[in-house]
Amino acid sequence: MRLAKLRRPLPLLAATVACILALGACSAGSLGSSDEGGGTTLTFLVDNADASVKPAQALAEAFHAKDPDVTIQVQTRPGGSEGDNIVKTRLSTGEMTNLFLYNSGSLFQALNPKQNLAPLTGEAWAGQVEDIFKPTVSVENELYGAPITGSSAGGILYNRKVYEQLGLKVPTTWAEFMANNAKIKAAGIDPVIQTYQDTWTSQLFVLADFHNVAAADPGWSEKYTAGQVKYAQEPAVKGFQRLEEVHKAGYENKNYRSMKFEAGMKLLASGKGAHFPMLTFAVGVLASDPNLNDIGFFGQPGDDASKAGMTIWMPAGLYIPKSTEGAQLEAAKKFVAFVASPEGCEVQTKAYPPAGPYMVKGCELPADAPQAIKDVVANVEKGNITPALEFSSPIKGPALEQITVEVGSGLRPAQDGAELYDQDVKKQAQQLGLKGWS
Repeated sequence: MRLAKLRRPLPLLAATVACILALGACSAGSLGSSDEGGGTTLTFLVDNADASVKPAQALAEAFHAKDPDVTIQVQTRPGGSEGDNIVKTRLSTGEMTNLFLYNSGSLFQALNPKQNLAPLTGEAWAGQVEDIFKPTVSVENELYGAPITGSSAGGILYNRKVYEQLGLKVPTTWAEFMANNAKIKAAGIDPVIQTYQDTWTSQLFVLADFHNVAAADPGWSEKYTAGQVKYAQEPAVKGFQRLEEVHKAGYENKNYRSMKFEAGMKLLASGKGAHFPMLTFAVGVLASDPNLNDIGFFGQPGDDASKAGMTIWMPAGLYIPKSTEGAQLEAAKKFVAFVASPEGCEVQTKAYPPAGPYMVKGCELPADAPQAIKDVVANVEKGNITPALEFSSPIKGPALEQITVEVGSGLRPAQDGAELYDQDVKKQAQQLGLKGWS
């Protein structure tokens, strides 16, 4: 997980971020293949974000160079619920590609892995996968996927120059964060950037707070999955309360309802805004911005400075459907082994720099990674991380982004928003047949 000491300069991160919060769909389209010719041909389906497509294409080409008898054709689909449905439909009809990229965590669990995916538990590369990732692609101790692309952290992107100019320190508690916001507003700078025109961005104060929830109650996710705790209760309700508190204090940019995500990132880089609750791979929007390294990152602060850390989003998984058989199955397993190796990580990094540590032992990030990514690595190396709730529970309600927009805009009280979200997740838990949700 460490930054490489030496590595040639690489193009910086850039692309869409919505796929991390809700994997999308697309009508599949072929991007061609690593080569055409004899031997075994595999098809590989990925979402159409650059962060998925570019590494997939590079991996296909690099693997073909190592094994010319295997040709990999990369196909694409759009992101969002449409793509989610395409994946599920293809699996259920036995028409899935030989390999496919899809979310780990709660969305993976909804694929009915035991019925639809080839188990990979006994593969030699499995021992090289970080233990923190394995549960996100496993069912009943059976491993079904390998990590592909890097992880990402959720918390607060901040402008380091603003902090330096105002003599501020990175906060380790929510009270310190709000005190910083007061000083920032007094200086005529927007303390907290919100971009509700892209509704998915409204969720971060709730989702990134999970490290603090787990710190307060280490068994919370298990209780949540069993229907024993709710978002409308302590400690989880605090994410909604923090969203409401920022709004009531007037710390948002005035055009938070109409601003889009990309504009918010530019506002942060310009120093006209100081904080942006966000996922770290969002720094890709600033790929060519000279102020890129003015952006730092810290985990969303909680109430206890001694437990400060960050919430981390696991990378996507690489899966083989059960419909892949014979020579194609053997070739697909070889490709997965290549992806889940330091060599595979290197190929991905050259194609599209990651937004956080890889989940494969021995993989390194480039020395020229943006400062925000270096801040993530520092937290990871200290062990101050907690996987987002969707990686320890199969339950995530689809209406969260609409609810958080309402709470963050002052249209719905925090407590009401949390209670409404509890109703939303109850429907999903019942659809999954989970006990304790009748």
